[in-house]
Amino acid sequence: MAEPLYDLRYVLEELKAQPGQYHETNLEIDPHAELSGVYRYIGAGGTVKRPTQEGPTMVFNNIKGFPNQRVMTGIMASRKRTGKILNHNYKRLGHLLNDAVNHPVKPIMVDKSEAPAQEVVHLASDEGFDIRKLIAAPTNTEYDAGPYITMGLIYGSSPDKGMSDVTIHRMVLEDKDTIGVYIMPGGRHLGHFLSQYQAINKPMPITINIGLDPAVYIGATFEPPATPLGYNELWIAGALRNQPVHLVEGVAVNEVGLARSEFIIEGEILPHETIREDINTNTGCAMPEFPGYDGPANPALNVIKIKAVTHRKDKPIMQTTLGPSEEHVIMAGIPTEASILNLAEKAIPGKVLNVYNPPAGGGKFMSILQIKKDTPADEGIQRQAALLAFSAFKELKTVILVDDDVDIFDMNDVMWTINTRFQAHKDIMVLEGLRNHPLDPSEHPDYSPEYIRFKGMSSKLVLDGTVPFDMKAVFERAAFKEVADWEKYLD
Repeated sequence: MAEPLYDLRYVLEELKAQPGQYHETNLEIDPHAELSGVYRYIGAGGTVKRPTQEGPTMVFNNIKGFPNQRVMTGIMASRKRTGKILNHNYKRLGHLLNDAVNHPVKPIMVDKSEAPAQEVVHLASDEGFDIRKLIAAPTNTEYDAGPYITMGLIYGSSPDKGMSDVTIHRMVLEDKDTIGVYIMPGGRHLGHFLSQYQAINKPMPITINIGLDPAVYIGATFEPPATPLGYNELWIAGALRNQPVHLVEGVAVNEVGLARSEFIIEGEILPHETIREDINTNTGCAMPEFPGYDGPANPALNVIKIKAVTHRKDKPIMQTTLGPSEEHVIMAGIPTEASILNLAEKAIPGKVLNVYNPPAGGGKFMSILQIKKDTPADEGIQRQAALLAFSAFKELKTVILVDDDVDIFDMNDVMWTINTRFQAHKDIMVLEGLRNHPLDPSEHPDYSPEYIRFKGMSSKLVLDGTVPFDMKAVFERAAFKEVADWEKYLD
């Protein structure tokens, strides 16, 4: 019997069999602000404005204005659920991804007959073509610059097709055939390829792939040095699912798409053209981002001219996420954990046991490192580990160091460490004048002109909550009797 092909629908069928992990509704919902507003209460988590909570994956079957589509959100809005999807302990997902980086499984090309993502084709040259009527792209809030593609995986290549990669960027629908895309300065491999096209004054062909399984999205959010230029993150997805990603040639551009997507948008990034992000709304806002604030509208987004939209025939699923949700934390945080583990194991093997990027930092700003000190010579190695973490991910702002008896996934345990194994006058390290992420509103010259000369600069913080090696005996936790069959008392 043939092996089942792995895609979003395969994962959703698995989730339906797990109590509390999946819910769908047939009530009509408006994709403009209402859909995100509802999921905020049900399961968004992360840094979303309270009240919010951890909840199920949601599929909305009745989308106002889009009778033949569904919208899904929150499939990764739970670390435990993500662990179940990847068949791995949720506390060890950083280790799993690190292993996947080192054992890649490369994609394979398939024929169009094997690409459900191309069952229905709309060309931009067709009469009445309007992407705003073809995909149910939601807005997170009533103040968004427009309908956003938040889970669109861009596939692009260098002009000579020698290198390719996938990245996720926020994209706003600006016109019937125009998308504005925010490519952050130093914009990962896609930005490098785009600069090559700009140098020869040619548009860059791309595909935007929507409706994908979590292995693809999580793998795609790696950054250097774990995945250097020339490393395509789809190789990681193949390793995570033990099955190569299927690619298919585009119908209107010279680029490939992910054959088992729900939607593929084909287009070209224009070489020297930009557009104001909120040109249609003038709100001054883009959309809520991972720190929990509305991102300011960008005055000069890159422009994507759409050439075609293809999708599945059977009620295609528009996949979306709330910007500050736990789902964003998972996609950004776990690959960062893996990158830190990768670099630390090379530099100080066996000393960093695990890493966790919690929701409080949006998956990007904060890492908790679990450190093992074996001998007096290991004293100080914990602070070397913090420096390695900053090197592994430049957008990291805060590192908390704890001992190996602390559960890094329990913030009460982490804060207990800071309250009982930490003295502010000796256990704080502040590193000034470093680059971070421009979406942190505190990283602005107006906030601290003496230290922050340009937007996106930051002071970085290390809280060393590890016990001095020669004082370990003073800090032993209270020992309770080990009872192997304790669970029988719950029967």
